[in-house]
Amino acid sequence: MNNFIFQNPTKLVFGKGEIAQLATLIPTDKKIMMTYGGGSIRKNGVYNQVKEALKNHSVSEFGGIEPNPEYETLMRCVSECRENGIDYLLAVGGGSVIDGTKFIASALKWEGEPWDFLVRPLKVTEAVPLAAVLTIAATGSEMNNGSVISRREFKEKRFFFNDACFPQFSILDPTVLYSLPKHQLANGIIDSFVHVVEQYITFDNKAYIQDYWAEGILKTLIEVAPKLMDNQEDYDSCSNFMYAATMALNGFITMGVAEDWATHMIGQELTALHGLDHGVTLAIVYPGVIKVMKADKREKLLQYGERVFGITTGTEDERIDKTISATEEFFKSLGVKIKLSDYNIGNETIEEVAHRFGERGYNLGERGKITPEVIKQILNEVR
Repeated sequence: MNNFIFQNPTKLVFGKGEIAQLATLIPTDKKIMMTYGGGSIRKNGVYNQVKEALKNHSVSEFGGIEPNPEYETLMRCVSECRENGIDYLLAVGGGSVIDGTKFIASALKWEGEPWDFLVRPLKVTEAVPLAAVLTIAATGSEMNNGSVISRREFKEKRFFFNDACFPQFSILDPTVLYSLPKHQLANGIIDSFVHVVEQYITFDNKAYIQDYWAEGILKTLIEVAPKLMDNQEDYDSCSNFMYAATMALNGFITMGVAEDWATHMIGQELTALHGLDHGVTLAIVYPGVIKVMKADKREKLLQYGERVFGITTGTEDERIDKTISATEEFFKSLGVKIKLSDYNIGNETIEEVAHRFGERGYNLGERGKITPEVIKQILNEVR
């Protein structure tokens, strides 16, 4: 196990009806900017719950934050926050809204052009305080310090980390998942699943607790997925899924272990270039990664196959192939197509993605072996 330092300051407030806790969780002397997305919170009742809880607070609103939050939209909110003297941000939505709000919080404290801390080796360390009311389980942004931002004019999607962007608290009410469209549930399950394997299927770090913890999250997602897709108003299934999604990317399972993240990095380019849902890109790319990199990931793939899917028969190579197939079948069981050709994506995009990583001058994967040429192999594997 590698050396590590760990601290996660976010308070989780979990359960039905807990949105009412906002009344006491945010001091009444704060000037709040409430951020949200396309308006679904008005349909599912979350908006009214938040407004009722904050009726004794000063609250401004900024709606319209997109899936894959757009830089220009977020900068408009930054301007409004400055004009209104905002000193507290409340994200009410899924990962995109929370990511966007982390950017807003950071940009408000940044001297100069905020795009710089996304594309240059500059570290942002300050932010306006923020909190979250989660409405879509997927990204884990409600309990981490990361954010991914899009800039459509450049067809780019970039990320940053800021320790000041851990939400002070996040409220997780599983009943908000009842009204989600099925494709959003599927995307969330896939996103959570791939978050885990990016931290787990690397090489043997002799980190037993982290491995068993990761495997438990994966098995939970596999178990609750068909229940959710059949009946998303099952409270226990929603609770376990929502908690699993948070635990998948809050730092607990990555302590002392190597991390991959090639799938996410490549997938972000597919979203930037073609607008595909983030979860869809992960379902496409991840099978390609483990097919091309199976020699490097051999030991963990065998462990994953046995402990998560119960694959114990056949030669090691046969077991690895069965494990990869089981992963693909799990994604397909959620109604997601997992080939580039299903989305009319071909060689031009493959070349462009590889070119982008070549220009940036860095390789991907836990050992840095995924070069632009290997990226081409991965994407050709899933054509």
